[in-house]
Amino acid sequence: MGWWTACGRRYGRPVSVRRPRAGDGGGREFQRLSDELRARMTDGTYPLRSFLPSQRHLADEFGVSRDTVQRALRELADEGWIESKQGSGSRVVKTQRIQSSTARATRSRRGVTLEPLISEAFERPEVSLDVYTLTSETLDTHIRLQAERIRGGFIAPQHIALRMLLPSRTLPLPYPRVKDDTDDPLMRARLNAITEHHTASLRGVLADLATEGLVPDVDVRIRHAPLTPAFKLYLLNGTEALHGPYEVMQRQLELADGRKVVALDVLGLGATLTHHVKDADPDSPGSVFVASMQAWFDSVWDHLTEQG
Repeated sequence: MGWWTACGRRYGRPVSVRRPRAGDGGGREFQRLSDELRARMTDGTYPLRSFLPSQRHLADEFGVSRDTVQRALRELADEGWIESKQGSGSRVVKTQRIQSSTARATRSRRGVTLEPLISEAFERPEVSLDVYTLTSETLDTHIRLQAERIRGGFIAPQHIALRMLLPSRTLPLPYPRVKDDTDDPLMRARLNAITEHHTASLRGVLADLATEGLVPDVDVRIRHAPLTPAFKLYLLNGTEALHGPYEVMQRQLELADGRKVVALDVLGLGATLTHHVKDADPDSPGSVFVASMQAWFDSVWDHLTEQG
């Protein structure tokens, strides 16, 4: 997953889009397309109640067949992201919700999305991100966008520190797994492959910024803990927290051996997140929440983890 080339712009910013390698199987092409469409629906590129591009447009943009596009749209419809009607196209009916009471959230007609929150965090000279997640896929997407902004001269952080907590590689997980075969090893292999690819990508992108002299100091640390992530957590610059539970769902997947299975999985991109901000009052709800989640993250990092 995740072979990237520059393609177009979103809201005036450069954007990267995954394109299939020559020779990729239909299953991989389909998965890349459906993942990218989910990402666009959650970052505001395709807002709630808007229509997706036509099937022909998507097939041309991603270099895939119309059958692959139709398959991806069927999966998104089954998951509740879109509603499709013959002759009318596919309308977005679900996005990633971020519930926030901050002034910038209440002023925005489109609501808050994850991309501008991370973008604002990277506009500081000192950037710190603490992330607890099942995989690193979503974070990889957003870090790449920030790297493009840095290369374009739009922002110039002097220090970037990333700590990421992932589940232990050998920990038995209740998801993702084949619904009727809890011992099937290919689902775990698939999860590990996704995680390893995006973890390596993250390290590489941030290391390149340091090597090229664009960011003087970069510190990336990734550790694994014997915990099943029941929620996703982003801690931004020690002052903001984004927190949301993973919702378990049933979906059809094609495994590496070609089998099509019914799986129990979670979609991190679809998780509803609550946004909390630390303020001058240490006893305010936002301050207490950010402080408590930071203390939780630090305690797990210090006492339960192994090096990534």
